[in-house]
Parts: sequence; structure tokens; C-alpha cells
Amino acid sequence: MTEPAWPMAADPARRIGSAVEFHERIGSTNDRAREALREPSGVGLAVVADEQTAGRGRRGRSWESPAGLNLMVSVGLHPRLDPVASGLLGIAAALAMREACAAVVPGQRLQVKWPNDVVAADGLKVAGLLVETALEDGRLAEAVIGMGINVNWPRAAMPPEIRARATSLAELAGAPIDRVDLLRGLLDALDAEVAALEAGTSPVARLQAVSAIDGRQVAVDLGTEQLEGTAAGISDQGLLLLDTHAGRVALAIGEVVAVRDAPLAAGAQP
Repeated sequence: MTEPAWPMAADPARRIGSAVEFHERIGSTNDRAREALREPSGVGLAVVADEQTAGRGRRGRSWESPAGLNLMVSVGLHPRLDPVASGLLGIAAALAMREACAAVVPGQRLQVKWPNDVVAADGLKVAGLLVETALEDGRLAEAVIGMGINVNWPRAAMPPEIRARATSLAELAGAPIDRVDLLRGLLDALDAEVAALEAGTSPVARLQAVSAIDGRQVAVDLGTEQLEGTAAGISDQGLLLLDTHAGRVALAIGEVVAVRDAPLAAGAQP
């Protein structure tokens, strides 16, 4: 089998993805992208790996992926954003992932499950990301965006606990996906999204247009507790609006861990 020509996804004209660095096996692409920020020409380097031994997901989970089937890529940058706008960086990256994935599965309805998972029309997860940031003197000094996309992983080969909640682009397309083409589209989209955010254009309206959970009953894991209620939309600040039995709350952090079609009845206990 021919190895993917990963450098073909690079574009020197881009700030993000001007170069691509490939590893057959690495601990964490996020760690390598952060390390590259201290190197000449390391800002915006796209670090790709076929296999990670210490990949991280949200809330400290490990990221499980078989070698050679999916796309795992991280980029590090020094965003020109104030700390308030930096909270929208994950939304911008999620929209970039959705755009790149949608381009290779035409006709499929892909949405974003707050805060930054890309899901198919049936709610099965296609892609996710982890943004790690560092502040210095009250400003956003650096950000590492790690993205994982299920590309050519057959659902039948996924472990049962993953298969119950995930799918892949190849499953949706009915054919294998070129990972280099996908990466090129992802870096194009991410470069444009970050530039727009830095120029003052909020991505929230576009997130609202593709939200997967509006009007649905959801459970949100806050780390220390879990809230249930009906998703009432996304605020202009990118917060999840959740109608609970105690009233409406706006959540800046959390993870939607369950989605059901039926909304809560008015005044009902979740």
C-alpha cells in the first residue's frame, strides 16, 4: 500500500499548515506541536501521526485510534486574540473540521455537537478536538489545537463502546477517503477560520446554524456534576443555553454526554 504523501497537504502561503511533519508513531501530536512553537518556523506546523501512544481527548481521556486509518493532527500558534475571544477558538476549529469533513461526504448532513464534536445526522461522532492554551500576563500566549477525525475506520472494527457512539467518513461516503486531501482541506479551513476570528468575525452564528442539539433533551457533564435539560440554543458568546427544572442556565464549559429527541415538558423534573 502506498504511503500517504503528507507534505502535499502543506501550503507555504498559509499561516496554519505551511509545513507538515509526519510521524508513524508519537506520544502526542499536541505535545510535539507545542514543542515546535519554540523552534524556528514551528508556528503553524501541522503535526500528523498514524499512531499516538499518549493521545489526549477532552477531560483527560485517552484518544483511541488504530494506526494508519484516521487523521490525527495538531497545530500550535500564537493567536492574536484577547482572552475573551479565545473562548471562541474551539468553535472556529470545530467549524473548520465540519467544513473539511463535509467536503468529502457530499450529501451527508454533518453538524456540531456543542462545544466542538462533529457528528453525523444520526448523532454518531465523526470528529473531535482538544484546544490547550497558555496565558501570559493575562493574555493568550499560545494555543495548540489537536484534531482527530475518524476517516477510514470501519464501524465493524471499532470496539463496542466506541461503535455505539461513533462512525467514520468512509462509512458515510461508502468508499475510502484520501487522508492527504482531507488534511489539505482541513488546514485551508482552519487557516481561514482563525484569520476571521482574529479579524473580529465571530463564528457563533454559523455554529448556531449547524447545532446538533437545539430543542433536544441533553445531559451535560460539568466535571463535578451532571445537568439535564433541554438545549435552548447557543448564545452569542458561544455558551450553551440549557433549560433545566430550576430555570435557564448558560454553560461556558462542559460536555454533552447524552442527547434524546424528546424535550422536557414545561416544569418537569429531568
